[in-house]
Amino acid sequence: MHVMRLGEPAGLDSLALDTAEPRPPGPGEVQVEVAASSLNFHDYVVVTGLIPTAPGRVPLSDCAGTVTAVGEGVTRFKAGDRVMSHFFPGWLDGTATMEKLLGVPGDHVDGFAAGSVTMAEAAFGPMPANLDFAEAATLPCAALTAWRALFVETRLKPGDWVLVQGSGGVSVFALQFARMIGCRVIATSSSDEKLERLGALGAEHLINYRREAKWGKAVEKLTGGRGVELVVEVGGPGTIGESVRAVGFGGCIAMIGVLTGVSGEFPLAAMFQKNARMAGITVGSQQAQADMVKAIEAADLHPVIDSSYPLEDLAAAFRHQEAQAHFGKVCITMG
Repeated sequence: MHVMRLGEPAGLDSLALDTAEPRPPGPGEVQVEVAASSLNFHDYVVVTGLIPTAPGRVPLSDCAGTVTAVGEGVTRFKAGDRVMSHFFPGWLDGTATMEKLLGVPGDHVDGFAAGSVTMAEAAFGPMPANLDFAEAATLPCAALTAWRALFVETRLKPGDWVLVQGSGGVSVFALQFARMIGCRVIATSSSDEKLERLGALGAEHLINYRREAKWGKAVEKLTGGRGVELVVEVGGPGTIGESVRAVGFGGCIAMIGVLTGVSGEFPLAAMFQKNARMAGITVGSQQAQADMVKAIEAADLHPVIDSSYPLEDLAAAFRHQEAQAHFGKVCITMG
């Protein structure tokens, strides 16, 4: 089988295609033929060395594929089952702890940039019956992050306002999930073309933040002074000030990304005056993923895929992601 490994020092130019033999599953393990994966910002910071990992690491945290063999004691899967990965193999349910967040594929251990993988049974769950492999491979990180923001950290109801930033995977999934339950969505982007596409997905109001730098005030006006119940915050310090202005009294800012940096000024007084709160979100639990799968099947929701690259062009796929030219998810196919 083909496998992509990260060299030393890390970087896109150090990604190298290799070959390896699939490993038969041991007790409690399953062997999966990987059909597809997808790119997340987390994968990018791993392959560019911003998150150090072992030389020779196989990257990519997301996967969808078919079980080809099971080891002794495996009860949840059989050969032929269609599965997708868990970002946190150790986080079954409940709140996050440091121990539950260990074992991330493509980071702490080898990931899914390979034709076949053999991992513990807990590394996988069933994929939605209504999706193909490429679609399912977009879910374990980005979709589950959006799901947790909307349905675990907050309890949104129809008619509530949600603000999404940009058109990356998490933001597009948040828009889709919000519209799925009848929430009203405001979307921001620097691209009029992308805003038009966000509108086609159901965003009610569209704000180009390059032309309207004080977009938090615009959000207040659009919502009749109420503000939004949830801000899906992916920018970090460069956008948090406007997010605080945009959030309503008692609302939540779901802190998901830090694309503009890791530190900066924070309007603390405005935040507590609104009785608002901030929830730091790193993906979610396996129970949350199972709940999300049921909802995707019931609503027949389909992820938005920007483009697809073969495994041997993984570096080119990351460069496309790096250029922020994508809308939705960038997929990787294994054969």
